[in-house]
Amino acid sequence: MSATPENPSPALPETPAVLIDLPVVRRNIARFQHYADAHGLKVRPHIKTHKLPAIAQMQLAAGAIGITCQKVSEAEAMVAGAPEIRDVLITYNIVGAGKLARLAALARKVDLSVVADSEAVVAGLSATFAAAPRPLAVLVECDTGARRCGVASPEEAAALARTIATAPGLVFGGLMTYPPVGAAAAVETFMTTAKALIEASGILVPVVTSGGTPSMMHAAEAPVTTEYRPGTYVYNDRSLVERGVCGWEDCALTVLATVVSVPAPDRAIVDAGSKTLTSDLLGLTGYGHVLGRPDIAIDQLSEEHGRLVSKGPISLHVGDTVRIVPNHACVVTNMVDAVYALDEGRVERWPVPARGCIT
Repeated sequence: MSATPENPSPALPETPAVLIDLPVVRRNIARFQHYADAHGLKVRPHIKTHKLPAIAQMQLAAGAIGITCQKVSEAEAMVAGAPEIRDVLITYNIVGAGKLARLAALARKVDLSVVADSEAVVAGLSATFAAAPRPLAVLVECDTGARRCGVASPEEAAALARTIATAPGLVFGGLMTYPPVGAAAAVETFMTTAKALIEASGILVPVVTSGGTPSMMHAAEAPVTTEYRPGTYVYNDRSLVERGVCGWEDCALTVLATVVSVPAPDRAIVDAGSKTLTSDLLGLTGYGHVLGRPDIAIDQLSEEHGRLVSKGPISLHVGDTVRIVPNHACVVTNMVDAVYALDEGRVERWPVPARGCIT
């Protein structure tokens, strides 16, 4: 791997620290790649979960066709960190002269595609790429139930596809959606209709791409889909365990924390607060799961403190360490300068190149 980790060491780091269990990562990658291969789906993992070129390289080596990024700066960091990354999809409306200029520079380095859900976004892309050496592939983002970005109907998708196909500097790249959990039927209905309408205009639909880790093992239930973009699957987290998508043994990312106070028999304080675990609840109660201690709840966070409570004796002492599976792994990655990769007894410090890449 070209992204060389720093400072190999057999010792665990000072806390709080984000630990990555690489054997679990490899197993998670292989599990979905095997499913996708068996169902004729291409895999384009979303790197927002790990933000690490080294793990993107693992995903590509397992069979992924490229990567998904959310922002231009995220894609820039990933491409700079791994020459193996040659195909990038940015699933976000790119708006603003500065971002569009950076997008054009990135397109000279890799095979790049983006999304749009309005003529205004398409116009900005076209103005930027009209004189480019090769056209930019633009997919129409479709709202199949998540009610975030995306055109609201197959008819709107077809109309925007025609706009893209005739815009200088652009080429129509297909259809993209990020559906709610369990929406394979909605994806199939929307995308099949949109695809037929677009093809009736004489325009090919080369890609239909969907995503979402919670529904990834049901991706084939929407056979119109040609490509899938899982993100959190590489690490998993408490939200996915609670949904029944995976088990605790499948959670590759944990936060190592130290008990710094035991002010009562049923309460302890650790040195991981909202700056490490995040305040995301995702519909859950509490802020993470303490491995090996199902009796403990993390019921309160301040910036640097996490409060652990138990209905019985908490049986922790100052100086003890615990490993916590966070509610939402993706946000945790973005809050630390480095993670610590665990592999066959080795601990390596890995800087997170795409941390803070939100533009």
